[in-house]
Amino acid sequence: MLLSAPSSTVLASPQSSDLQALVGEWIYVEDQTEGRTLEQMGPPMSSKFSFGAEGETIILESGHGSGQRNVRVKLDGTFTELLDSQTNRTVRYKAAWKDSTLTTETDFIRMPNAAPDGLIRREFRLVKGGLVVRVTTQSNPSGSVGLYRHPQDIAMPTPVKATIRDMAWLAGAWVGTRSSGSAIEERWSPAKGGAMLGTSRTVNPRDQMSAFEYLRIVERDGGLVYIAQPGGATPTEFVLSEVCATRAVFDNPRHDYPKRIVYELSPDGGLSATIGFMKGGSPRRFDFTRERN
Repeated sequence: MLLSAPSSTVLASPQSSDLQALVGEWIYVEDQTEGRTLEQMGPPMSSKFSFGAEGETIILESGHGSGQRNVRVKLDGTFTELLDSQTNRTVRYKAAWKDSTLTTETDFIRMPNAAPDGLIRREFRLVKGGLVVRVTTQSNPSGSVGLYRHPQDIAMPTPVKATIRDMAWLAGAWVGTRSSGSAIEERWSPAKGGAMLGTSRTVNPRDQMSAFEYLRIVERDGGLVYIAQPGGATPTEFVLSEVCATRAVFDNPRHDYPKRIVYELSPDGGLSATIGFMKGGSPRRFDFTRERN
């Protein structure tokens, strides 16, 4: 279920205390840049970022694009400068708060005694529907615009009724090759006991495992939930929102990326796995064939 269009009415009578409304984690919801095709849609910055705040200081905790974390920037227009020890470049930050809008500027000093370049300007505007973010750069002065919300404020899709038997067509060993030459595989157990268990592995051309993932599909509350643990990390859940004899769609709009996972059987017996956003963008597709014994 796609989210309805948000209101863009700015919060009335903004005060400096409204800065606290920025605190926390924000998740990309939709692209609001005018004139974009579906394929061009995507977040204007990281699909997940977070803020902290103390008095008249904003804290760029994560996801703000420079590789730095927990950067403290005063809201008086003065610069905060940090040296990136890995690239030996200086990153400069500046911020201002006015009319429920936080504006940040980030630029880079590439070489000692050189002038700054690569200015990135971000505007974070509080609206009733969440947080509208506009990002402009020297190469894109018209900017990109996206809507973000706190995870708890993003509606989850209504699950469709299904049992694990509806996913029986996914069982088996599936193998493929990526454009990089890496071998990929997914192996799914039969649909039994209200669950299917899966593993995924990527092996690079040097015969070294470069990625792995633990996977599950389980029955819950009359529907199905897809649970992914890339690299054995904390589980992330996706709700089954569409299923038929050859296709299944799992969604989690509260996740940064991917938000949607689609499995589909082709008429020739192949399998595709696609991951991407809820709407638009360029989804990543992985093609498999059934492994021969």
